[in-house]
Amino acid sequence: MITARAKIALLPYVCIILTAIILSYFSDIQSIWTTIESYPLGKTLLVLSQIFFAVHISVFIWRIVLCMKYKPTTPCTNDELPTCTVIVPAYNEGRQVFDTIASIAQSDYPSEKMNIFAIDDGSSDDTWYWLKQAEKEFPDRVQLFKQPVNKGKRHALYMGFKQGQGDVYVTVDSDSIVEPQTIRHLVSPFIRNHNVGAVAGNVRILNHKAGIIPKMLEVSFAFSFDFLRAGQSVINSVMCTPGALSAYRREVVLNVLFEWLNQKFFGRPANIGEDRAMTNLILRNGYYVHYEREAVVHTTCPVTFVKLWKMFLRWARSNIRETIVISRFVFRKFRNDGALGLRINVLVNLMSMTFGQLMRISAVALLVCIPLSVAPKMILGAAMAACAPGIFYAIRYKSHKAIWAVPYSFFWMAGLSWISTYALLTPHKNGWMTRDLTTENTTPWPSSPDKEPFAVPHHLQKAA
Repeated sequence: MITARAKIALLPYVCIILTAIILSYFSDIQSIWTTIESYPLGKTLLVLSQIFFAVHISVFIWRIVLCMKYKPTTPCTNDELPTCTVIVPAYNEGRQVFDTIASIAQSDYPSEKMNIFAIDDGSSDDTWYWLKQAEKEFPDRVQLFKQPVNKGKRHALYMGFKQGQGDVYVTVDSDSIVEPQTIRHLVSPFIRNHNVGAVAGNVRILNHKAGIIPKMLEVSFAFSFDFLRAGQSVINSVMCTPGALSAYRREVVLNVLFEWLNQKFFGRPANIGEDRAMTNLILRNGYYVHYEREAVVHTTCPVTFVKLWKMFLRWARSNIRETIVISRFVFRKFRNDGALGLRINVLVNLMSMTFGQLMRISAVALLVCIPLSVAPKMILGAAMAACAPGIFYAIRYKSHKAIWAVPYSFFWMAGLSWISTYALLTPHKNGWMTRDLTTENTTPWPSSPDKEPFAVPHHLQKAA
């Protein structure tokens, strides 16, 4: 049942679709086609663009069907639950890392079956202090390790994988809060299906009230996880387990750990995209990668434009690298059952990385040549692009916040659409770019722990 507020949120998208239909009868699309045809290979570009559009529409319809088929895994009972180690790599996280560990320690999970291993990756702020406070607050539950210098997230996770015990590894980013039922839901697929090698959690925005960017990302993330990854889970092939929350079968990780740690690209150590790299190795070894909708984690996202594009650029570069990696094995037999769905997704990625960038450059060139004809089409296109995530969010969450998909679509077109093209030109760069110590993520070093014990915020709690 869609609420009245959700219906209000759906109204703009209905108007956008109707406007697009009406304008399609009156817009002077012929002038754009004529301009394109006047250039060398213009007709070829037109035909290819029509094929590109048709493929994406077909794939989108297919993904809708997959999403509708998705069902969360039935959670395990206490007796069924596996033993696990929750690994928390931290770098310059300050007080937040204490709250992260506290939310994990207070999970609805048998304490004798779960331990927490936190790694300070050479922080230059008070992160180690707050890790020690977490160790005191939850004795016999938390183990700590301190890297003498900053080596990067991959090395911090490696230390956790080497030291961790149990049947399952769970990784949680140090700027995230898990809900009480999250870890129970996250590890249940390993018990229900022994072919599952990894599980992706459902990442939502923790600081969604911190500004316009987090509000827009809340809708974008919901579409990325509850729609795209849910569909990928139906075909047993989620393509990326997120760093904010993922789980891995321990024996599978240990089999690929050395290769993962020492991955290189263009002859350089691969310092970014460690989550996508691990996912590819698990898929390559024939295991399933699933998504668990009920395993919710709330993570902190950038609130400034500069930090946002740096994060997206890092993701785009790792996407290029790992799309190349997965292409080396996905088109041959790598597991016993079918992998057609994964192959389709990889082909779509390859098409977007190549011809998609050519279309983007062509669109900019047309905008310069015939701005009065092209600009209205681009504006309408951005509005249309907002429809899928906006309508999905309104239906799935029954919330008026779905309207944020519209400004995000224009924001992406005007300020972020260059990222994938630039990443394609600079895939060899491995810098994290956002790992800096700033006044906004540090706290004064207290002389004594005079804080109250952490409690999961009321709006993040779920009934057991």
